[in-house]
Amino acid sequence: MGVTLYTVRVVLSVLGEVDYGLYTVIGGVVTMFAFLSNTMASASQRFYSFELGRRDFVRLKQVFSLTFIIYVGIAIFILLLAETVGLWFLNTQMTIPADRLNAANWVYQFSVFAFVVNVLSIPYNAAIIARENMKAFAYISILEALLKLAIVYILVIFSFDKLKLYAVLMFGVTFLISFSYFLYAYKKYKECKVIYYWDRQLFSTLVSYSGWSLFGSLSGIARNHGVNILLNLFFNPIVNAARAIAYQVSNAISQFATNFSTAVRPQIIKYYASNETELMMQLVFKSSKFSFFLLYIFSLPLILETNFVLNIWLKSIPDYAGLFTTLVIVVALIDSLSYSMMTVAQATGKIRNYQIWVGGTQLMNLPVSYLFLKLGYPPESTMYVAIVFSVICLFIRLVLLKKMVGLNILEFTRDVLIRVALISMVSYGILSFIVRAFAEGWLRFITGGFISVIIASVSIFLIGLTSEERSLVIHFLKNKVNGKKR
Repeated sequence: MGVTLYTVRVVLSVLGEVDYGLYTVIGGVVTMFAFLSNTMASASQRFYSFELGRRDFVRLKQVFSLTFIIYVGIAIFILLLAETVGLWFLNTQMTIPADRLNAANWVYQFSVFAFVVNVLSIPYNAAIIARENMKAFAYISILEALLKLAIVYILVIFSFDKLKLYAVLMFGVTFLISFSYFLYAYKKYKECKVIYYWDRQLFSTLVSYSGWSLFGSLSGIARNHGVNILLNLFFNPIVNAARAIAYQVSNAISQFATNFSTAVRPQIIKYYASNETELMMQLVFKSSKFSFFLLYIFSLPLILETNFVLNIWLKSIPDYAGLFTTLVIVVALIDSLSYSMMTVAQATGKIRNYQIWVGGTQLMNLPVSYLFLKLGYPPESTMYVAIVFSVICLFIRLVLLKKMVGLNILEFTRDVLIRVALISMVSYGILSFIVRAFAEGWLRFITGGFISVIIASVSIFLIGLTSEERSLVIHFLKNKVNGKKR
């Protein structure tokens, strides 16, 4: 997280607000397809985890080989689309300063190359997740952090066009990280070697599942990157830079929640595969709560001190960056409640209706945001639209999962939604009252940050946890204390 925030600070300073905004709206396709890669990996992982749960390793190898073929096809299709329609849109429709159009094309082409590499690595990423090998992700994440630090150094010392250089270097990082996942999975797991195999029925099942997963992923991308393009059409690259900074902050603090959900995802699928529905539901409820709690503890002090933090972090703050950051974090908090529900839907294998309803609702972000911008509303209106549709999607998921796996909506509302709502209101209310007693500055920031962690933790313990969960926490802490005494 620290590396991410530091690199953004330096890159924004070196590129400037306009070039940084251009990179985020054009080269942001790298981030966009990294999201696509993660989402599609979880879709593929469903089949791997299912076969692992049944301990059918022959079938697992067959599934892997057919999955790889499908992703090759997806990569070729979107590559053709990007080099025709995408290229036309970039050069004729987007708001790009004339003297930066050539650099913008460099960014676009290397972003497309990064996409192809990302997609081809999806089956290997999915295999590592299915095997629950989180150490591999940890080590490769360290490598990625070091490479991004190297990019910062190279940008500063070289005088070549900074935007072009940044695009090339980011592609290099994407390639090396994807290759690392490929190499690790290829050497570690026998199923990760593509063999000649054909099963029309299995291929059709995988294509259908992957196709609907792709639709769901693209609808999420449209909500994020599509709206970013809309902002470019109505405003200028500086607004894109502000929005990109907000998402960098949100992504950095969301890592803890997403890593937690990634860790529990294979277990949810295995519970479903072995028909242990009650255990699966218990894990879903706990995962939804704890994903929110992890994100909330880190978000609370930042929401209250957004402008102060941005002033410390960045040398130059684009307009709207503070407000965007607060609103993006709110969206992330709402979405964190749905991570485990997405996994359950994938575990069933019957995701067509799920993706039509949830993906279709997410896509509504684009026309509704366009309508507000066309009517003259400010850029932040798009974030309020995103918040509303995130809440709608949350309740759509609950209704769909009730039909798919018998999820008890009343129980989820009581044990998860009401608890997180009470925690948010109580802790935010108390902390905002305390913060107002201090003048803005380091004293308020440090004091508020320390108190916010205490208040959030106590609220979570007293309100967020069930009596059984509180007993487990107390037992865990007692064992830790007794262990140290020995």
